[in-house]
Amino acid sequence: MSFELLAIALAAQAPAVEAAPAGETPAPANAPVSRDARDHAEDAIVVTGVRRRAEDVLGGISVLSGQELTSAIRPSIGDTLTRLPGVSASSFGPTASRPILRGLGGDRIRVLTDGIGSFDVSASSADHAVAINPLTADRIEVLRGPAALPFGSSAIGGVVNVIDSRIPRRAEEPLHADVSLGYGSAADERSGAVSLSVPVGKFVLHGDAALSRSDDLRTGGHLLSDDLRDAARASASPEIRALADLKGKLPNTKAESADYAGGVAYIDSGFNAGFSIARHTALYGVPLRYTLDPEAEVEAPRLDVEQTRIDARVEVPLSGAFSEVKFRAGGARYHHDELEPDGAIGSSFYARGAEGRIDLVQADREGWEGTSGVQGLSRRVFIEGEEKFLPDSRQKQAGIFTLQSLKRGPLRLEAGVRFEHSRLTAKPDEDIGNPALKRSFNALSLSGGATYDIGGGGWKAGLNISRSVRAPSIEELFANGPHAGTQAFEVGDPDLNPEKSRGFEASIKRGDGPVKVTATAYFSNFSNFIYQAPTGDVEDDLPVFAYRQGKARYYGFELEVEAKLGQAMGIDWSLEGVADATRATIKGFGPAPQIPPLRLLGALAGSSGAFDGRIEVERVFAQKRNAVLETETEGYTLLNAGIDWHPLDDRPELTLGLTANNLLDVVARRHASLLKDYAPLAGRDIRLTARFTY
Repeated sequence: MSFELLAIALAAQAPAVEAAPAGETPAPANAPVSRDARDHAEDAIVVTGVRRRAEDVLGGISVLSGQELTSAIRPSIGDTLTRLPGVSASSFGPTASRPILRGLGGDRIRVLTDGIGSFDVSASSADHAVAINPLTADRIEVLRGPAALPFGSSAIGGVVNVIDSRIPRRAEEPLHADVSLGYGSAADERSGAVSLSVPVGKFVLHGDAALSRSDDLRTGGHLLSDDLRDAARASASPEIRALADLKGKLPNTKAESADYAGGVAYIDSGFNAGFSIARHTALYGVPLRYTLDPEAEVEAPRLDVEQTRIDARVEVPLSGAFSEVKFRAGGARYHHDELEPDGAIGSSFYARGAEGRIDLVQADREGWEGTSGVQGLSRRVFIEGEEKFLPDSRQKQAGIFTLQSLKRGPLRLEAGVRFEHSRLTAKPDEDIGNPALKRSFNALSLSGGATYDIGGGGWKAGLNISRSVRAPSIEELFANGPHAGTQAFEVGDPDLNPEKSRGFEASIKRGDGPVKVTATAYFSNFSNFIYQAPTGDVEDDLPVFAYRQGKARYYGFELEVEAKLGQAMGIDWSLEGVADATRATIKGFGPAPQIPPLRLLGALAGSSGAFDGRIEVERVFAQKRNAVLETETEGYTLLNAGIDWHPLDDRPELTLGLTANNLLDVVARRHASLLKDYAPLAGRDIRLTARFTY
């Protein structure tokens, strides 16, 4: 890391995450979550800069932790989160799968580690995996809507925040250990993680390791979609006709990863200061994109990834008008090679980055509380090799924000403001053909809203109005070259304007009683919406897609319900349901691409003594409202079941889990995936998990 990046990295901090609601004892950050704790997930504290329960936060909030997280973990962050409301995934194979929130992905979603960016190149291409291993997470928070405002313009669509314990937050005598093991049959996936924290006086030492390995993924049926199979059968080439019969395992999807980290923190009452160093490596293949041209070569790329990351945190308690000041920073060096089948390096991608923030937390003064802060980000990306579609580029960003709330009886008012300055530059490049380029943007984002307690029964209604502005990314501005991951020759536009969105979000929640409900409706009206459109030209045997701007509308809903049914046959029964849908249109272009269709998920859950079980049905409807050159996606229905066992009464932290996903072994294709016509999701997958916390 350069001195400049290190200086930035040592200058800042993200909002707090681990405080408990007033009157409750804080739980350890990585304590197991019992069913009772999951029943009160609305009490979780989320990363918003203001310490409060999730039900008091405007916008959609989801928290995944404990055994629920252990059961949900997949090799990628995206696939780990797909059962949450409003969440889909890019699903570029089982490893490279990034979250999509309310139909928005890429540079519109920030994926963070404890409030600081992932410092990779996952937002630039669907085949680039996020450099965060879900096995290292204690909990994962998903923020949709105005709650994402403090985290920068790239969070215009939402935030996924992965919380770990690499910088300890508390001392636990004599030590704290967390061990998890997992196996998945669909890809012969083997994984394990161990985390250990040991107090030494007022210092706490931490170490963790996570390893995983998987073979080619087995799917539920034919690899190619029905339309492609029909086209293959009509070919004069016997090799192409044979593609119609491909089924079962998805070639070139083997993967392995390793993560190691060490950290130390000094803890003295409310004061906390520490740092950590982490190393991430991965080697994974990208599913084959079969071609029906007998003269064309099918590529089988593998990506060899490595990242070294440094993080720091300081929390200082204050008195008077402010309760605490927090500093959080991180920096990393990222590199991946894209390997040919013979092991030769075709292209290499590099990223150097650092991010820091300072948050000043106000003391609660008769219901008025809030957080104000500054944030800085520096990022450099450069590519070497045959897939160089971007010149050496740098992004610098500085922001200042405040988020305030005022509670008066049943009414809570909230307002937020963020001003951000971004500077993006590209060096001259003879291969790409660009001169030196420089753009600067100022972005002012605003939000305001309220929640109101509706009588008794724990019901709350909320409404928020927001104006969000996002500066274009370096890829959108400066790209000009072939990109095999998207099978397109991408052409940026250095004259793009900031993307602006005006929208509202209405919600109604009930967090108490036998029936708990969270329902949200949202609408966003974009001006200068940035998207890719085909030009009809061909460069380097690839179709040319150019970045353009226009008006767009995104709207939809999310619904989450849990109802306790009472006890029968010695079992406490409950019903759970999730529904979500997004509709998006770009004026003059048509439907926006990769928009997930309507989804319904229903589950019957039961708990008795040492056992928790559930059976669920997920119905994903067909998506026939498609963008230009996009194909229709058939609907599918998944049947899943699972049971958790706590075998030791005196050690309830030990949990053994058995889940069966896609029991009917159906073919399932995710519309948000660019590879959906070539790479279906996993077939029947029996998963075993074990977790122990001491």
